Amino acid sequence: MILRVDPGSPVPPYEQIRSQVTRMIASGVLQEGQRLPAIRQLASDLDLAGGTVARAYRELERDGLIVTRGRHGTFVNGARERAASPDRERRLAEAAGAFAVQAAQLGVDPREALKVAQQAMQSLPS
Repeated sequence: MILRVDPGSPVPPYEQIRSQVTRMIASGVLQEGQRLPAIRQLASDLDLAGGTVARAYRELERDGLIVTRGRHGTFVNGARERAASPDRERRLAEAAGAFAVQAAQLGVDPREALKVAQQAMQSLPS
């Protein structure tokens, strides 16, 4: 599993991990039952704190995309369709709402805010 975290990105590292794993599950790169790296190993590989990776894994587990089986490891849990769950739409709407509020508080024109958001999305690692 190849993940990249951009330390200069405004997107928190845990969210970069969560979104990349979600995309890998949705696209079929990660298959049901496939074992994911241990938290400590992935944190070491990405030069991150273990808590950062743990948070990403917790959110993925909450969304039903992975399952942790204690000392046996963490595995992809289920079909690709879960990566496009209704919870995903709710979380996207919440993130968009938070962005809109912050842009308005900064006094940014909506067209400029959308342009900046689009540039930010395009700069994310694929």
